[in-house]
Amino acid sequence: MQTIPPFNNHLPVKIRFGEGVADQLPAVVAELGSSTIFLMVDEGIEQHNPAVATLLAELAGSEGLSVTRFDKPAAEPTIDMVDEATRALVDSGAEVLVAIGGGSVIDTAKAARLCAQLGVGFAEFLAQGPTYPAPKIALIAVPTSAGTGSEVSGGSVVSDPAAGRKAGIANANLRAQVALVDPLLTHSMPPSMTANTGIDALAQAIAGMVAKVHTPIGDGIALEAIRMMTPALTAAYRDGTDAAARAAMSCGSMMAGLTMNISDCTAEHSLGQAIGGITHVPHGLTIGLVLVETLTRESNHVPETLERVADAMGEPDDGSRDGSRAIRAVRRILAELDFPVLSSLGITEADVDHLADLALDDFFITMAPVPWTKDEVVEAFSAALAVGERRAA
Repeated sequence: MQTIPPFNNHLPVKIRFGEGVADQLPAVVAELGSSTIFLMVDEGIEQHNPAVATLLAELAGSEGLSVTRFDKPAAEPTIDMVDEATRALVDSGAEVLVAIGGGSVIDTAKAARLCAQLGVGFAEFLAQGPTYPAPKIALIAVPTSAGTGSEVSGGSVVSDPAAGRKAGIANANLRAQVALVDPLLTHSMPPSMTANTGIDALAQAIAGMVAKVHTPIGDGIALEAIRMMTPALTAAYRDGTDAAARAAMSCGSMMAGLTMNISDCTAEHSLGQAIGGITHVPHGLTIGLVLVETLTRESNHVPETLERVADAMGEPDDGSRDGSRAIRAVRRILAELDFPVLSSLGITEADVDHLADLALDDFFITMAPVPWTKDEVVEAFSAALAVGERRAA
């Protein structure tokens, strides 16, 4: 038995979860004492998400509310997107910010709210050093995907296409004040998005236990999230109308976001973000491309943690006790999701050295239980490149 080291825990996000909970949005705005809304959504979201279209129509028809809409362009947030959203938010004079969409919309909203309050552009914010005042405008996050858990996290990741890298910022004051997590808003996600966002959520829950800063509270939430998402992810991928699977993924991804805030992510995010920085593909996709390879390395250092993960995943005990059961389960899920492989992005061995440098320069890799060497990062990328197709072990 080991002594539990000291830890802190403070996650003041009010969460409302359940089918139809998004209909409470006007009431939540009223409870915050606000009547002017800056609404940020994925561009053209009504065309592919009927549940959101209904929600937006209800919001527009709500008596006593004034709504200024901002359509965030497709793709992950960039510095230019954040700056454009910042200017629009300031011009609106709104009292509350509502973000309806995937993690990229919610991340953009967090960054724009911060920059609007500080009166700076995002690049200027990064250059002047971190300052995170308590927000003056409330943020209500309404996720339409089950992935990053951005609705409850204090993180925001913004790409700098010119530099070929991503800038992640994190602070408790970036968090939303209210999260409305409604599984019905995720039913229209296509299979590829379901796979990408879902594997990101699963990776976050596992990483929250692997990280050197993990806590008993985070572990407890992570294990339950892993237990829920392991069967639900492939079920939702195969049938997007599976209400039980969608609910489990919405709840599990939200809990994974809580785990990430209590603990942290680790090397899988650093290697993934290095890939994303040069290819600009979806965040969740990049995480899945290197998840097996990073967990294989961590199994050398925290096999007992991965054994607990394997138990939560329902993987039969084979007596190995080396963490390989969890890796086998993740490999099987990736195969069931028909998940792409790293070489499909056009990346070759010639890119590996640069990718390794980008990964080692990322914060999350410092949260690994034992520091990574460059040789280990190169080995992980090379192993991912060697995967020709996904096969269950």
